[in-house]
Amino acid sequence: MYMVLLCWRYLKTRYLAFACIISVMLGVATLIVVNSVMNGFSAKLRNLLHGVVSDVVIEGHGMDGFTDPYGKIARIRKDPYLNEQIEAMAVTLEAFAMVQFQNQATGEMVTRPVRVMGIDVDSRSKVGGFWQNLHSYKVQKEKNEKNHTDTALPPASFTIPKHVEDAYLRIEEGVEQDRFIDSVFPKKDDPKLDGFGIPEGLKDLFKEDAKEKKDKLPPPMPVPHNPRVPKGAIVGHLIAHFKFRDPNTGEVKEAEAIGPGDTIVITTVSGQRLTPVYDSFVVTDYFRSEMSEYDANSIFVPLDHLQHLRNMENRGSNILIRLKNYDEAAKVTDKLREMFGRTLLVHTWEEKQGPLLKAIEIEKRILNVLLFMIIAVAGFGILAIFSMIVSEKTRDIGILKALGASSGGILRIFLGYGLLLGVVGAGMGTILGLSITWNINEVEHVLAAATGGDVFDKTIYYFNEIPTQVSPYAVTVVNIGAMAIAIVFSILPALRAAMLHPVQALRYE
Repeated sequence: MYMVLLCWRYLKTRYLAFACIISVMLGVATLIVVNSVMNGFSAKLRNLLHGVVSDVVIEGHGMDGFTDPYGKIARIRKDPYLNEQIEAMAVTLEAFAMVQFQNQATGEMVTRPVRVMGIDVDSRSKVGGFWQNLHSYKVQKEKNEKNHTDTALPPASFTIPKHVEDAYLRIEEGVEQDRFIDSVFPKKDDPKLDGFGIPEGLKDLFKEDAKEKKDKLPPPMPVPHNPRVPKGAIVGHLIAHFKFRDPNTGEVKEAEAIGPGDTIVITTVSGQRLTPVYDSFVVTDYFRSEMSEYDANSIFVPLDHLQHLRNMENRGSNILIRLKNYDEAAKVTDKLREMFGRTLLVHTWEEKQGPLLKAIEIEKRILNVLLFMIIAVAGFGILAIFSMIVSEKTRDIGILKALGASSGGILRIFLGYGLLLGVVGAGMGTILGLSITWNINEVEHVLAAATGGDVFDKTIYYFNEIPTQVSPYAVTVVNIGAMAIAIVFSILPALRAAMLHPVQALRYE
């Protein structure tokens, strides 16, 4: 009991010990906040990546892709194990391209590189990560949640608006009629012609033969005309929008560059000869996954149309697979690799995004090691304070030993004192760290107002709030580490005090 009382008395009377407590507290709080923010970014990134990439991807070796993708799907379905594990599959055709459109906000023509993907909306929606990321889906879902309604969510579709289709039909008909008239009848202002646009020499011939040929000639056939209406396209949100800072308010706002119903021109290359091919499309929706890499570069068009445009009928570049249980992904990929050998590449989504995920993990580990040095600094403070206490309390230690205190008891007093400093510092640091983490966005606003600059610049990061995720395991490890450091740095002074002989200690005084 006397050991606890002495530890508590030293803690209250030694105000220098509060410097160690504050050091431990700040170190623990910093580690908790940084870990939570890093976990939040990592978890959000993993969710977003998994949301836009299927569980398993089968892909070809080059831009030409591979032949007979639906035959390969049928072959996969014939395998009993794979058929049991696979929930859905979809074929895609991907290519690098250039898109050109007129910016509604500035009126300028914009040309930028993109990745065009031919998909079948029904099968692509079944493998996940597509329908749920469409702008129309998210808007209707938010309305349902806000108004507590259950209005049907709009399906993914390349169907262009009816009024846009009618407009294209009218334009096409007018163009074709003008071309027909110009090609058949010369211009009326030609001096060689009369006012009716017919050569003078042919007039009499037409009059003489009119009666004779009236009953013999069949009525004229209508001019053949197949009006062309562009196909629909789903455009990445960051292609169709751009962010800017309002000069009056300083707020980051978003403006629309192209909207639904606007026309874009996509230029890519054919799959065989690599010759340029292009076509116009009408924007039908936006793709918003909150992953800037995809939202700023992806355009989705009908699969069959892109295959025809690129002269790649019955070819695909990827087969996306959604599993019923992702825990079986390793076995499924091994089975698929065995089935297709070296002709096709098979990856899980984690293997495909491996470098990015590993880079984040390595960065988090290095950061934790560096931040633990803050607590180590507090440990050296504990070592210095305890050494000073042992020097000052040599006489008291001698009296305690003369009264019967054992060397182990003296050792436990100082180790307990170090543990108490670690527990109090870690506890206060945990409270501070969790408070900052749970209110990180409010803290960011306060710091931004105090410093006059954004701590979290929304023009750089796509999402508008700092993501956080508190890991109980990480909080526990940080607390245990802080208390362990406090105990370790108190061992040397404690051993020095425990080894003091009572007679020598009293004689020293």
